[in-house]
Amino acid sequence: MEQTLENWLNPWLGGDANLLLTIHIGVVLLGVVVFNFFLRRLLARLEKEAKRSSLLWDDALISAARRPFSWLAWIIGIAFAGGIVHAEVRFPLLEAIPTARTIGVIACFAWFLSAFIHNAQHTLLRSRLERGESVDRTTIDAIGQLLRITVMIAAFLAGLQSLGFSISGVLAFGGIGGIAIGFAAKDLLANFFGSLMIYLDRPFAVGEWIRSPEKQIEGTVEEIGWRLTRIRTFDQRPLYVPNSVFTSITVENPSRMKNRRINETIGVRYDDLGVVERIVDDIRVMLRAHPEIDSSQTLIVNLVQFNEFSLDILIYTFTRTTVWVKYHAVKQDILLKIAAIIAQHGAEIAYPTRISYSAPLPKETEKPVPAV
Repeated sequence: MEQTLENWLNPWLGGDANLLLTIHIGVVLLGVVVFNFFLRRLLARLEKEAKRSSLLWDDALISAARRPFSWLAWIIGIAFAGGIVHAEVRFPLLEAIPTARTIGVIACFAWFLSAFIHNAQHTLLRSRLERGESVDRTTIDAIGQLLRITVMIAAFLAGLQSLGFSISGVLAFGGIGGIAIGFAAKDLLANFFGSLMIYLDRPFAVGEWIRSPEKQIEGTVEEIGWRLTRIRTFDQRPLYVPNSVFTSITVENPSRMKNRRINETIGVRYDDLGVVERIVDDIRVMLRAHPEIDSSQTLIVNLVQFNEFSLDILIYTFTRTTVWVKYHAVKQDILLKIAAIIAQHGAEIAYPTRISYSAPLPKETEKPVPAV
């Protein structure tokens, strides 16, 4: 085809080789522009149609293909134009065009696969949330990161192979150099394996509230990376914790609580000893009937101590909710109901008092005045 075009243009150009070469390059680049235009239009239309369908993965696939495939068309077109120039002009730098084209194609496919994994990850999360299903975001993020790292490593090795390097030699060098790298980057490796343990054991996930009694760590987990875990404290400060720390400390996860506990001691006066038993019984009945109290858990309402100034009644029960704000609202309602029960029996909540008793002073007797 190229020879036919050259034979057709020669009479018009008077045999000018430079002008003919320029036209060849222009035709190739024009073809790339036209092809790219129709490719982008086609992908945009396919993406629009994919959004109307009920399938999940077609959106992620087409959206991931738009930019990498456009760059792929330019890489192939420019490499083809460079080959035409190299056929006419023997320039040593142009001999690297086939290798550069191969690396560019590998990079575009790695870009496409990485984008597809990222889109599929978000599509899966969104679809499960829309259906109201439980979502383990930590596991999905971990699998997505592992797949993207695998794609990048495979693309890197393929690029080295296209440059003439032996992959087996690279792997052997990596095995020998891994020892030195391990000593030099032991903290980095410790954090990596710490994150791996988090993904495998899953002591916490993104969005959960955690705290450590050994360290000043408390807040909501925002992101679990390969080196750091970002925690948002309750005063909205970001806290970055190396993942290796979690392998050596105790982590408490209040987000996975099944219930929250109410553990209060309420004292009544000693004057109300006669109605304490009825107060205890009424409080127990109220708690068992309360819709926010989990009656399947331990429930204790008993007189437990004769204190210095009060008769102490232990209130020990568990709420159904684990939400911090709602828990306090439930606790307030229960405490107010307990106060009302005590008042119904004519009793009062005790507070520290002190009673002083004083004996009357003896009357002074008048002494007779001696006569002078």
